[in-house]
Amino acid sequence: MLTYIIRRTLYAIPILIGVNILVFLLFFVVNSPDQMARKILGEKNITQEDVDNWKKQNGYHLPLWFNTDVSGSKHFTETIFFQKSIKLFVFDFGTSDRNNIDITSQISQRMWASFAIALPTFLLGLSVNITFSMIVAYYRATYVDFWGTILAVILMSVSALFYIIGGQWIFGKILRLFPISGYDAGPNMFKFVALPVVIGIVSGIGAGVRFYRTIFLEEVNQDYVRTARAKGLSERIILFKHALKNAMIPILTSVVSTIPYLFLGSLLIEAFFAIPGLGSFIIEAIQAQDFAIVRSMVYLGSVLYIISLLLTDISYTLVDPRVRFE
Repeated sequence: MLTYIIRRTLYAIPILIGVNILVFLLFFVVNSPDQMARKILGEKNITQEDVDNWKKQNGYHLPLWFNTDVSGSKHFTETIFFQKSIKLFVFDFGTSDRNNIDITSQISQRMWASFAIALPTFLLGLSVNITFSMIVAYYRATYVDFWGTILAVILMSVSALFYIIGGQWIFGKILRLFPISGYDAGPNMFKFVALPVVIGIVSGIGAGVRFYRTIFLEEVNQDYVRTARAKGLSERIILFKHALKNAMIPILTSVVSTIPYLFLGSLLIEAFFAIPGLGSFIIEAIQAQDFAIVRSMVYLGSVLYIISLLLTDISYTLVDPRVRFE
C-alpha cells in the first residue's frame, strides 16, 4: 500500500508542473503584459510610456522565458516566468496589480471565513444527502421512491440564485431571523453563517439525493446482497450496513473532489451575503481585473484539486482491499 501511495504522490508532481505552465501561458502569452496594463490603467488616454512604467513597477517588463540582457543564472531568474510562476510552487503569490497588497496574507485571512461556511455545509449536506437517498432506496419502487425522485429533480432544477435570494427575503427581511449580509469572526459568527449554510445544504439536496440513490440502487442488486437476503438478513441491515460500506468508493470520489470548495468558498453565497472569504476575493479581483490575484487563485484551486484527487486515491486503499493488493 505504501508503494501505491508513493507512486500516486509522484504522479502529482508532473501534473502540478503542467498546471503551472498552463496558467503562465494563459496569463502571459494569450494575454500579454501590455494588454494587462491597458486594462488596469484604462484604455483611454493611456500612452505607451504609462504602460511601460506600470509594467516596470509590477515586474512585467522582463522577458517571458529567457533574458539575454544579463549573464549567468540571471538568464533564467530575471524573467517573468521565474518571478511570477516558479514562486507559485512555494506559494509565494506576490502582490496584487492594483494596490500592491500581499496576496498570501489576504488568502490566509480570508480562508477562515470561507471555511466557516463550507465545512458545516459539507458535513451536514453529506449527512442529509446520504440519509435521504438511503431512505428513498429503502422504499424503492414505492410512492416514497417515486415522489422523492420527482422532488429531487425539482430541487436540482432550480437555480442557486433562487435559494439565495428567496432565503434572504424570507428569513432576513420578513422573519428577520438572520442578517442578510455581513460577517463576524467572534461569538456572533453563528447568526451570520447559519443562513448561508442552510441555503448551501438545501440547494445541493436534489443533486445529492439523486446521485447517492443511484449508487445504492446499484449495490442492492449485487450478488453479495442476494446472498445476504438468502441468509435471512433484514433489508434495513443489508442497506445501512453492507450496501453503505460497499458504496464508499463512488461516495469518496464525489466527497473528496469537493475539498477545493472548502477553501475557495462559494462564489455566489459569499458575494450575495457580503462574506469576506476567498469566493468574494476572486469575484472582486475579476471585477477589478487584478490579474495577479486571479492567477494566484486559479493556481491555488488547481493545486487543491490535485490534492483532492490524491486523497481520493489514498482513501480507496482504506475501503477497497483490492487496491492494497495491486
